[in-house]
Amino acid sequence: MTSLQKRALTLLVGSQLLIMLGIGLIIPVEPYIKDDMGLTATDMGIMAALFAAVQFLASPIIGRLSDKFTRVPLIATGLLLFSISEGLFALGIGHEFWHLNVARALGGLAAALSIPSITALASDMTTSSNRAKVIGWLSAAFSGGIILGPGVGGVLANIDHKLPFFGSAILGAISFLIFIIFMPNENKLRNKQIETSSDHTKTPKNNFWSLALVMLLIMILVSSFGLAAFENMFSLYFHDVRGFNLNEIAVFLIVNGILSLIFQVVFFDKLVRFMGELMIIRLSFLFGFISIIWILFSQQKWEVFVATLIVFVGFDILRPAITTLLSHISDSQQGFVNGLNMSLTSVGNIFGPILGGILLDLNSNLPYTFVAIVLALATFLTFTIKFNTIHS
Repeated sequence: MTSLQKRALTLLVGSQLLIMLGIGLIIPVEPYIKDDMGLTATDMGIMAALFAAVQFLASPIIGRLSDKFTRVPLIATGLLLFSISEGLFALGIGHEFWHLNVARALGGLAAALSIPSITALASDMTTSSNRAKVIGWLSAAFSGGIILGPGVGGVLANIDHKLPFFGSAILGAISFLIFIIFMPNENKLRNKQIETSSDHTKTPKNNFWSLALVMLLIMILVSSFGLAAFENMFSLYFHDVRGFNLNEIAVFLIVNGILSLIFQVVFFDKLVRFMGELMIIRLSFLFGFISIIWILFSQQKWEVFVATLIVFVGFDILRPAITTLLSHISDSQQGFVNGLNMSLTSVGNIFGPILGGILLDLNSNLPYTFVAIVLALATFLTFTIKFNTIHS
């Protein structure tokens, strides 16, 4: 990669990390917002679903726009809107519930503007041989922000429940300014070493909607549905059912964030070259299913801690594996493909949290039982699908 591309990649990774950090900040504070405002687990699920609903509607449209026009202005707009949404959320805590919902909806639009465009622009700068490494870095920022965000949020929330979100709003504004000042011209970033038409990882334009793509999108939908229920009910389950306090949840998420970053940055590219994306996806689902069964039957806190670590790390290498497979579908439609990925993930994020909240209100073990069933189905899907992706 050229020096300009490296600088751009650094800005893209940093932007994605910041956005996901802001999204993750809310997780450890959820039980306290719920108690302070007299809300239910279902209310909290609806709030998370609003974020995903806006993201679902906007992502494919914005992905198409980024393919036809330019990606950098969309990313910059997303960063600015992210800052605004975090500030509005902080101001809404302790007041009307609809204030929080409006802020999360704006956050969903910010994510739709930035995340597909970030991944698409990064793919524009790569070839098949180094794409897994670059997507591994972006995915590390994606999942690292989600995991480290709650850890940081838990520490700051001990001072004041609003502080994590005010801090995130300030960082978002600073990031927006840095991005528009230092981001190189987009035309200078696109990869000049265009791969030939004989490259077997490319899909002809008239075969864009291949069986492999359709089945992969179904897999994204199924897995995101269960994952959203697991992640959004995680802090409530740890706090209300297993008796973890805010500090213990924060420590867990920090440890998990470090492990996930190591796996994605150091080992992901090596794992892809060794076993391929599909095998990584299959093992992630399988070990996730086994670990959730372990959680349901565990008696000690340390068992819940270790099993949940396995689930999160598995999911955190699952995301880049799916994204890398998708990136090989069409080099000319990276924005649209990544928009589809984000949109289908959002479908799971809409219904997963709502169903998870309803199930948790009914019985403490029902959400994780549901996730176990979904992961079993996802594991089965991986044995019925074949992708002819060959790595350089």
